[in-house]
Amino acid sequence: MDYHTFELTDSDQRTPMGFDTSNGLVFSQPGRAVICTGISTGQVNVSVQARRHPPERVDADAWDEIVDHSVETATGALRVTSVMSDAPDLPLLTPQGPGTYRVRVHARGRNTAPDGVASDPVEHYLLIVWPAESQPDEIHQHTDRYGAELRAQPNRPAPPPPAGDAEDDLRRRTRERLHRRRTP
Repeated sequence: MDYHTFELTDSDQRTPMGFDTSNGLVFSQPGRAVICTGISTGQVNVSVQARRHPPERVDADAWDEIVDHSVETATGALRVTSVMSDAPDLPLLTPQGPGTYRVRVHARGRNTAPDGVASDPVEHYLLIVWPAESQPDEIHQHTDRYGAELRAQPNRPAPPPPAGDAEDDLRRRTRERLHRRRTP
């Protein structure tokens, strides 16, 4: 994991997004969810379960943080990924195809080496994903210090998106017109 995160993504395309720490664990935009880790860089243990229906109960005994969060996928190919590392060999999270899903993110161990580098995993995550309409976050458990620190931080807005094709085309035509005016 890199930059205090690992991700769930449905394509190789990444667009700039803000950093929303309001629930201390997970935030998203269509096609991408970001899970916040305590370590800055290194290995974490991640287990996944893709389901057709939500779990009947929340197992909070073994976890420090548990949040249900909605995420959309246009391709239906949501997978666990990392910004700087190869994607782990984990199953597809959205076998029912494109649409909106809930992801229940379980985390423990984020207080072990916050901001550190972990060559051996000290953090553990369980992701349970099922199809569902978009809903506000549901917080089941908030007990780690690292999550409390994230929740206390202001959210950072997304940087401006890169210039699109229309803007690039406009710039190109403007340069051509200016060049024609300068050429005798």
